[in-house]
Amino acid sequence: MDNLRGKIAWVTGAGSGIGESAALKLVEAGVVVVLTGRREAPLAEVAGRIRTTGGTAHVRPADLAKADQVRAVAEWIGEELGGLDILVSNAGGNITDRSWSRLTPAGVDELIANNLASAFYCAQAVLPIMRAQGGGVMIHTASMAGRNIGPMSGPGYVAAKHGVVAMSHSINVEECANGIRSCALLPGEVNTPILKKRPNPLSQEDLDRMLQPEDVGDMIRHIASLPPHVCVNEIWLTPTWNRGYIAQQKQRL
Repeated sequence: MDNLRGKIAWVTGAGSGIGESAALKLVEAGVVVVLTGRREAPLAEVAGRIRTTGGTAHVRPADLAKADQVRAVAEWIGEELGGLDILVSNAGGNITDRSWSRLTPAGVDELIANNLASAFYCAQAVLPIMRAQGGGVMIHTASMAGRNIGPMSGPGYVAAKHGVVAMSHSINVEECANGIRSCALLPGEVNTPILKKRPNPLSQEDLDRMLQPEDVGDMIRHIASLPPHVCVNEIWLTPTWNRGYIAQQKQRL
């Protein structure tokens, strides 16, 4: 991982869960991180932990669903840090009233804004920086819901994450000649705060069997550490005890 030392990464949704873990894992490899999310307090707490280990973290709060705020952070990175090597586009979320029978227009807007529009805004904001420097890597946290259609995640989240996967591949289509690589990362169930929005609470046993944030953080660091001529277009990362598969087996019995 020595090839990451001194690189600059922008991690969104960095106050908890996958984003927090990705930031910590990148810092372990010597990366300078910029932490973004809506709430400053969790970002400051993560930054404080990073600094106690001798790492460098900058806190830049923003609502990733607002293009002007996203652009302002990217401009700050370009002006103050002089470039950007890694984008971990991780901001997102779900809602409790997610089924067609309960979904409202406001819920649709929230899901699309926080999961799909935010990813577009981040990619748009960093592309000029990466083009100017001749390369960079983007890692977009999508979901298994970005490939599989089922009832658990809800139609709005599923549609948004499908859009993130397509968006990531389209970046490679247009930007590979500029040395820019984009990876759609599709985790299965991960024990993160987003699970609290599930309509049906999960047992501790279920949570313990899931992927943990540090598992995904390790994968993000690995993708970021690959040499510039290697592009991981898409990767699935799932728990061995896959509740979806287990449910299918029980239905067959």
